[in-house]
Amino acid sequence: MGVERLRTSLARHRRIALDTSIFIYHLEANAKYLALTDCFFSWLESDASAAVTSVITMTELLVKPYRESDDETVDKCYTLLSTYPNLEWMSPTLEIAVLAAEIRAIHRLRTPDALQAATALHTNATAFITNDSVFQRISDLDVLILDDFVSAPTRT
Repeated sequence: MGVERLRTSLARHRRIALDTSIFIYHLEANAKYLALTDCFFSWLESDASAAVTSVITMTELLVKPYRESDDETVDKCYTLLSTYPNLEWMSPTLEIAVLAAEIRAIHRLRTPDALQAATALHTNATAFITNDSVFQRISDLDVLILDDFVSAPTRT
């Protein structure tokens, strides 16, 4: 089952970087990915676990509720995620910006994606959870693509 495979993958890492899509799937309770995101966020609550994401993630998460003038969702999202256990929010530093430029130049990632990857590498994350295969270009990270963990439907 996909959840068990994800759990096994998570166990190999102490610090994992997160792409914005993981939060979106979880907050929107996306039926296809919810079991996987539940697994990840349960893992993150363990004292032995740690995750990091760029503050760009918060920017991307809040666009829709701001666009819809949904201040309640903005407040809930910010409050929940900014205080989530074992989750570090990293602001781009000059070092991260330079590394992102190098990643963008070499791997042809868009700037937000390059900043996410640079944040992961700068903070010594060993894995990156996403659903965007473009991150597989970064060989220094174990890129965990959620779609790779989605169990194939049972045929009858």
